Amino acid sequence: MNLLAIKDIYKKEVKGNGLKGINFDQMPLERIAIAGETGSGKSTLLKIVAGFVQPDSGTVYFRDTKIKGPNDTLIPGHKSIAYLSQQFELPHFLTVEQVLIYANPLSDVEAENDESAKELYSLCSIEHLLKRKTDELSGGERQRVALTRLLLTKPELLLLDEPFSNLDMMHKDTLKEVINMIGRSLSISCILVSHDPLDSLSWAEKIIVMKDGEIVQMDNPKNMYNNPIDEYVAGLFGRYNLINEDLATSLNLSVSLINNAHTIIKRPELITISSLNNVGIEATINSVNYFGSYQEVEVAVRDSTLLIRTDCRENYSIGDVVCISFQ
Repeated sequence: MNLLAIKDIYKKEVKGNGLKGINFDQMPLERIAIAGETGSGKSTLLKIVAGFVQPDSGTVYFRDTKIKGPNDTLIPGHKSIAYLSQQFELPHFLTVEQVLIYANPLSDVEAENDESAKELYSLCSIEHLLKRKTDELSGGERQRVALTRLLLTKPELLLLDEPFSNLDMMHKDTLKEVINMIGRSLSISCILVSHDPLDSLSWAEKIIVMKDGEIVQMDNPKNMYNNPIDEYVAGLFGRYNLINEDLATSLNLSVSLINNAHTIIKRPELITISSLNNVGIEATINSVNYFGSYQEVEVAVRDSTLLIRTDCRENYSIGDVVCISFQ
């Protein structure tokens, strides 16, 4: 049985961000990431799922029961769904411990001795923050406290709207690990909106890409990355090459891969560089950029320019003539 079912959701918005016939399902414990450019409707969709925004038409079902919007109920929201927005707020001038005790459904005395809450503090890596005031926390620390406060309500579904935005690498990695642990330890399903492709590819079981209020592709991370439906989807998940029909034929790529734009989309790491007169076709190196664990080499081949990502064992120079082929 589905945990969540989104049925033909429409929402008109003055500033864009509208939704046009959104449909998808989520199974229990399934991790779903939603990607798309700013204004594609990601946050609006999350708020509708949470019950905070009323759709113009369509229905959201949670365990086969309709989620009511603000027009249908006095207090918007669903008790089994927790939503962490980009503009979350914590009470000022209180300690973290006070904020969490007040958020706990148990009485204050019971909350102070709640062992499951203490385990949650450990899981979310905030034990050392309990005595600090909320205005003494960094952005990443505040984010984890806000998440912990939501989890005290024991939701079945967690909605995270750009949780990694404006975090430095250290706090971002900590929050990523916390989110992973939440799913495994607390058996909570999750939908995450993020602009960073690595956040989605390494975490999600299903990725939904939105553009102008519509779903343009829905797939598992591997297929989404290697077989994007168009340039828009390809660009969301990293660098890519557009290969025309003539070059594709020379490189022995299947014509069945050619899309409506008469091109093939291929990632830079799928191209191999070898010595001249080796397997492949001749190309000239235009530039070499070093990134530590890999290097990106731009080559001119026929009337095209291709980007190649390779390891750093070989030293390439501008003007070198090499052979390229596809793995």
